[in-house]
Amino acid sequence: MPSSTTVTSRRRFLATTSVTTLLPALTSSPALAAPAKPFKLNFILASSMYGKLPIDTVLTQLKPTDATHIDIWPASHANHREQIEKLGHDKFSQLLKKHNAKVGIYTVYNPGILKSKPWMPVCKKFGGSILVANAPGPRNLTGKKLQTAVDAFAKKLDPILKHAESHNLKIAIENHSGSLINSPEAQQRLLKTLPNKNLGIALAPYHLPQDPKLLSDLILKLNKRLFHFYAWQHGMGCSKKLPKHQELLQMPGRGSLNFAPLVAALRKINYAHWTSPFMHPVPRGIPILPTAKETTKEILRAQTYLSNLIPKSA
Repeated sequence: MPSSTTVTSRRRFLATTSVTTLLPALTSSPALAAPAKPFKLNFILASSMYGKLPIDTVLTQLKPTDATHIDIWPASHANHREQIEKLGHDKFSQLLKKHNAKVGIYTVYNPGILKSKPWMPVCKKFGGSILVANAPGPRNLTGKKLQTAVDAFAKKLDPILKHAESHNLKIAIENHSGSLINSPEAQQRLLKTLPNKNLGIALAPYHLPQDPKLLSDLILKLNKRLFHFYAWQHGMGCSKKLPKHQELLQMPGRGSLNFAPLVAALRKINYAHWTSPFMHPVPRGIPILPTAKETTKEILRAQTYLSNLIPKSA
């Protein structure tokens, strides 16, 4: 039986020790710590996948794909930027509200990143956070010639990047095969030359060797500078008209590229930006499949394929 002195000591301890005093010790216990948030891919809908269908129609497709944001593409791959300007910003804002949608990206291949300033306030106005385009300049350079060309482009891009920062926007350069910043070497040279955290890469595996190890290693090297991921493989290409089943080989889960190592690399860097199941139809400006419903079904199939590559315990 405890002595009266022991009981008194216990009472004094409980009276002088508040819950808030004990809380830090309790919450710091590994057993009581909040579980880590499971890794998932955040999907965004590229409007170009729907060609030149009305923007109102495209916005109706966000909910079926469980996406909340849209990537606005201009002519010639689509014409949704032009549709928005014709419709008017106020009416487009109403459409966004109607569909519980937000703009995430403004793709500005037209007129190009170096002439993108006019689209920055528009992108920001609709809630966007990233501008995507490629880098003009000679392609397939290596060594000293590549360094010189990338450094020259970086000087031109720097004031554009600063202007984007003033609108709280990031810039993502796509590794297009017809542009200066294509190879892993070129991408890393650009990011080293401009270490600004608001400049990154929009990675399109389509434009690189279809080697899962090369691609996954590149993802790891880009790390926090990877701002957008096109889930897009080469398949049989997109430069000439093919039967639809062959054209669709660009989509994840259809062609021969194994996306599992790529998704594993995205998980390893805890990639939190957007992923876009993607392809280009021939000719440009048409939906990837005849109707919005069919297009969305194919995008949803690709999303499911990619999501199933993430371990259930992730």
